[in-house]
Parts: sequence; structure tokens; C-alpha cells
Amino acid sequence: MAGPQANIPVLRLLLTEDNPADAELELRELKRAGLRIAHRIADTEQGFVSALREFSPDVILSDFSMPGFDGMAALALARDLAPDTPFVFVSGTLGEEYAIRALRNGATDYVLKTNLMRLPAAVERAFTESKERRERRRLTRIREFSSRINWALVRLRERDELFAAISRIAVEVGGLRGARIGMLDPGTKDVIWRAWFGSWPEGSGPDALQASAREDESGSGLAGKALRALAPAISNDIANDSGVRSREKFLSFGVKAMAAFPLVVDGAAAGVLGLLASEVGYFDQDEVNLLAELAANVSFALELMHKQDRITYLALYDPLTGLPNRTLFHERLTQSLQSAGRNHTSLALVLIDLERFKAINHTLGQQAGDGVLQAVAQRLESAAGDINRLARLGSNLFAVMLRQIGGAAEVARWLEQVSVQVFGTPFTVDEREARLASKAGIAIFPEDGADADALLRNAEASLKRAKQTAEAYLFYAPHINARVSEEVELEHRLRKAVERGELFLHFQPKLDLVTRRIVGLEALMRWKAPDGVPVLPVTFIPVLEQTGLILEAGRQAIAAATGTYRSWQAQGLEPPRIAVNVSQLQLRRKSFVEDVRAALRADGADGGGVDLEITESLLMHDVDESVRKLAALRDIGLRISLDDFGTGFSSLAYLSRLPLDALKIDRGFVQGMTENPHDTSIVGTIISLAQALRLKVVAEGVETEQQAQLLRLLRCDQAQGFLFSRPVPAEDIEALLEK
Repeated sequence: MAGPQANIPVLRLLLTEDNPADAELELRELKRAGLRIAHRIADTEQGFVSALREFSPDVILSDFSMPGFDGMAALALARDLAPDTPFVFVSGTLGEEYAIRALRNGATDYVLKTNLMRLPAAVERAFTESKERRERRRLTRIREFSSRINWALVRLRERDELFAAISRIAVEVGGLRGARIGMLDPGTKDVIWRAWFGSWPEGSGPDALQASAREDESGSGLAGKALRALAPAISNDIANDSGVRSREKFLSFGVKAMAAFPLVVDGAAAGVLGLLASEVGYFDQDEVNLLAELAANVSFALELMHKQDRITYLALYDPLTGLPNRTLFHERLTQSLQSAGRNHTSLALVLIDLERFKAINHTLGQQAGDGVLQAVAQRLESAAGDINRLARLGSNLFAVMLRQIGGAAEVARWLEQVSVQVFGTPFTVDEREARLASKAGIAIFPEDGADADALLRNAEASLKRAKQTAEAYLFYAPHINARVSEEVELEHRLRKAVERGELFLHFQPKLDLVTRRIVGLEALMRWKAPDGVPVLPVTFIPVLEQTGLILEAGRQAIAAATGTYRSWQAQGLEPPRIAVNVSQLQLRRKSFVEDVRAALRADGADGGGVDLEITESLLMHDVDESVRKLAALRDIGLRISLDDFGTGFSSLAYLSRLPLDALKIDRGFVQGMTENPHDTSIVGTIISLAQALRLKVVAEGVETEQQAQLLRLLRCDQAQGFLFSRPVPAEDIEALLEK
């Protein structure tokens, strides 16, 4: 039976330490916390560089002051040679000034040797942040990689041209060290390399690398294994894989992992896709799944190239619109369903029928009708963004696949957008305008069908019901129609409310914990339904985010906050600054700074009396861009608070760079601090950190006097919560200010 640590990953640690006893203490503390460690120790520049290249550490721990090799020198080398590897100082001599300097130079964190109990948490946090940062980059790379590959598969019809494009994309976009594609000679069982891209060890270029699918020794390489087994062959650590031929040459060139994926045509091996990577363990299961799907798509393209002449093309594509026909769409739908089943994701099949189309044919002629169909196809392709998701199934019947959907409401929202984008503008036929409408039927995998036939059949059934009713679209499952109808109705009402400026603000005071005077306000968005009943923010705020309405609603909130602030000033009051929350959609817009300026219409140096509150997770998306935007807003007088601190993934290095004025402690820690010493320690640590960074600290969710007193003793600056006041209308705040 496997032990309790069997599923805990092994962390590769590089310790830059000249004192073996200190290194042993650090390792003992990490292992005592339950971490599984593989480590190297280096105390010279040569040993450090060698370990970086050969050991590929997950985290670097470094002493600050060493007689022969300075910690800051190690940091500079690490940022140059392994910029994505977290670097944590573990020192007994690191003062506040040096700590800030280290963080600004790229260190992730620091731990004092007198407080090694913090080391496991610091290492885990650094590793987790690094892993998540790499994952975000990986997802961005995968999206671009898949998009470029799909473009090549759809547009390139000549085999070697397609192979060259795929090899180039795999390296330039996919992040691989090298890529090659070869075809199998069915007679000799040898692989003939047709295309390659990237750098290869001298004398080991793809044209010189022999590969074979024969059963004898000549076929023992990864390519041969993949071709014989019709399955991916992977070597994720070629340094320790004796089965890889010429591995010394590859290692000397920085290649640490290799993979081969078979290309299969008509159930038999036809060729191989060979890939090189610079990282040990590069080909994890997610990467293998992606690349296996790529190989399957290349195989499908090869199959088409082998079988297709013009007749075959016409059998798979609609000659009028250029869209896939029912046959090809059925094959692609089947492939997509298999992928969705493996990845446990949902897929929606939407059938769109053109209403009143026969009238165009009858009144304007078939040629005019053909022109309308071509225009509809072009608009649908623009709306879908990918021709592989589309088909023309019949005279005026189109199909669309929506992969990895988040729910039925997302499908309904997309359909309404398509209705505007495709049918909102009249079609011009022989200088005459023709308007069209549509009906749609929707079936969702896996609930409404496990295969392509069942999904198509049930989508057609839902389309038939929609054509018999006044509904523009219907889902196959009746209960989904009812739920989606409610969600869509909520969205429509909310959209009108935003257009009419019906959202309004309530304000919750922030109090100085020593004087109990109001020193700030947080503006909170509120909405009442047409019947006058308040709608809970947890109900309508997510809809604002999902639909993009938050952009206009957020602009209105900033404008309303600064308007209220100026109004109070005009009344002779001395209003505190008003904080407004910012969503991820707002912050990520390129025009975010201009949007805020336009909403403020500020002509003074106080930024319209407005502060912005931004959560940690928003800033981690693109730190450099976030820093630029927030710094620009501070220049015009706004102040910036980091909201819900402690629940995200900020590192000290990021915090030291961000142009912040305050940290807000998440209410979850505040509410538990009087019963849970662990929460109290977290709150105390956050307060100390904020003070070291010269930031104000605001505690959220304060509900008891005991919490307030404890926060005051911990030297927290400000607090807000039900103990002092619930969010209230502006007139109630005026009464408080007048007192």
C-alpha cells in the first residue's frame, strides 16, 4: 500500500548556502511540514549555474551574505538564467532596507533564519504562485497555438506546406525546442522526414536522424514505438532514460524531454510528429492530450488529402457557402464529443432555421436566395469565429457547435448576440433590402445525447417545437427553458436598468479604530426590480460581469460617487473619500485609465474624492500593465486599495511594485480571529506587512466590539462592518457627517 506522502509532489530545491548545518536545518523544517524534497546545495557561482541548468529547481533558497558568493549575485544569475523560478532569501542578517532592495530586484520572498517556521509556507506559496503563473502562460499559449494550428489545417491543402507550417507553429507559438514531421514508407518501414523547424544538435538534424517502425533494433526509438503502438511515446527526462538514442547530444543542446505522436490514416500508421522540449516533465497529461488532439487533426487532414479530389471535397463541403456539410459536420461533432467526454466538459449543438426564406426565393428568384444564404454563412462564420464549428445541413438550415460552455444561459446569451449580428441588419439583394428572422433548437451534451446522432436528433426536435411556438429558440430539456427564460429576463431587465441609470449606491463608513470617526466610505451598487423589490447584489452583480454590462455600470458608479462627493462639499460638509470597487473587465480594458478619467470629470488634484478598490486576483493577470494603469490614476489624485487581501496569490515582490495606498483584510479572517488564533496570527502578519510597506490597513466585516478592540490592539488603522453601520443611502451618511 502506498504511504500517505505517495501523492505529494516532490519539490526540487536549490539551496545556495555555505553553512551545511543551516542547510540541514532548513531541509529538516521543510520535511517536518510534510514536504517531499529533492535538493542540491551550491555555494559557488559555478556550482549555482550548473545546478540551475542540470537540476532545474522548482524553488531557490539562498543565504544573503556568504564569503565567496553573494546572495544578490545569485539572484541576478537566477533572474537571467531561470527568470520563472521563485527565489526566496533565507538569512539571519537581512534588514528591512535590504529586504525591500531584494524584492525590487526580483526576489519572491524572504525568511529569517531565526523564524524558520515560516519557511514551509513561504516555499509552498512561492511554488504555487510560480506554478499558477506558468499555468496562465500555458493557457494563453494553448489558445494561440490551437488557433494557429486550426488556421493551417483549414487553409493549407498541400501536405508539405501544411507540415512546414505546423512545425514552425509548434516552435514559435507552442514553446517547443524543435518539431519534425515524417511520413512512413510502407515498404521499408522507414520514416522520411518531410518538414522540421527549430534548432537541433550539430550533426543530428532531422534529415540525419534515422527512424523506423521495424521490429528490429533500428526501430527502437520513440518514433518507432509510437508508430508500432499507434500511441504517443514520451520521454519526460531523457537524462535518466537509457532508451533514448543520442541523448548526450540532445542534453548538451538543452533538450530534456522528447515525444513522438503517430499520424494515423485509415487505422494504420502513416507518419509521426516528433517534438523536443527544454524542460523536464514538459509532456504532462494536459500537454499530451493537446498534442494528441493536434496529431489526430493532422491525421484527419492527411486522410482528406489522401482521399479527396474535387468530388471528395464537394462531398464534405457545401459548394454554395463553403461551409462543412452534414457529413463533415457529423465527423467533427463526433470528434468534439469524444474530446468533451474525455475532459468532462459540456457542448451545445444549435440548429438555426431561416424563417420566410422561401418567400425570397419565390419573389426575388433562386439566384437572390443563394446570395442571401452566402451572406448568412459569412455572418455566422464571423459570429462563431471558427468555420470548423459551422455547417449548412440543408436548404436554409445551419448548425453551430459551442464547445466548453459554462451553462445554458451562456448559450442563450450567444444566440441573442447572433440574432443581432446576423439578422439585425437587412440583407441587400439586387439593391433591395430583405429582412430575415430565425428559429433555433438546442441540445446539450451530455444531458441531451451521448453521441452525434442523438444530439442532432434532439436538436431537431427542439427546433421543431420552437417553430410551432412564439419562442425564438428552445432547449431540448423543458426545465432548462424555464430556467434560462428567468435568467434571460433578469438580464433584459438589468440591461434596461443600466441603460436608464437605475442602479444606485449605498455607502458603508470606514472608521478610525482609535477615534471612531468616519475616515472613508465604500460605495456599494444596489438595484430595485420594476416592482420595487430590492435585488440582492449576489444575484445581479455576476450577470453584470457575464454580460459586460459591468463596464457601463462601473462607469456610472464612479460618476455617481464623485458626484455625491462634490454635492456634499457644496453643502459645506467635509466628506471622506469614497471607494468604488473595480471589476476585472474594467481593469483589463486598454482604455481603463481614460474610462475612469471620463467618469470622474475631475478638475482638482483630489481625483474627484474617489478611491478604487481592486482584488488581488485582478492584478495578477498582467502585473506590469496593472502597475502602469494604477500609477496613472494615482497621478490624478485617486488612491488605490487592495481588497480581500489574504485570499489571493500576491507575493511580496508584486506588492512592493504596486502603487497602493491601503490593504483591506478579508472579512473571513476578521470574523474568525476572536475564536481562531491562526486567523489572529494572519491578521497580525498582514498588518505588520502593510506597515513595512507604509500602507494603511482596513479590516472588513467587523461585527463585534471584541473584534474591533483586538484589531485596535494589533494596530489596525481602520475598520468597516455592521458594528458601525450597514450600507446606507447617501442621505443617512449626510446626517452622520452633519453631526
